[in-house]
Amino acid sequence: MVKVNENCIGCGACTAVCPDVFDLNDEGKAENIMGEDIPEDLMDACKEAAESCPVEAIEL
Repeated sequence: MVKVNENCIGCGACTAVCPDVFDLNDEGKAENIMGEDIPEDLMDACKEAAESCPVEAIEL
């Protein structure tokens, strides 16, 4: 499960790295828009997004 926790500051780094999985919501915070069923071929991008997050808000 890929989750964005409450530390998110809405910087958009994850949406730039992996727009298929992450998007900013109405509050300006990132969220996982794919839910639990993330294809295996997108997991590397999810890991890269987590590494790019300045506040470590992405949990893999």
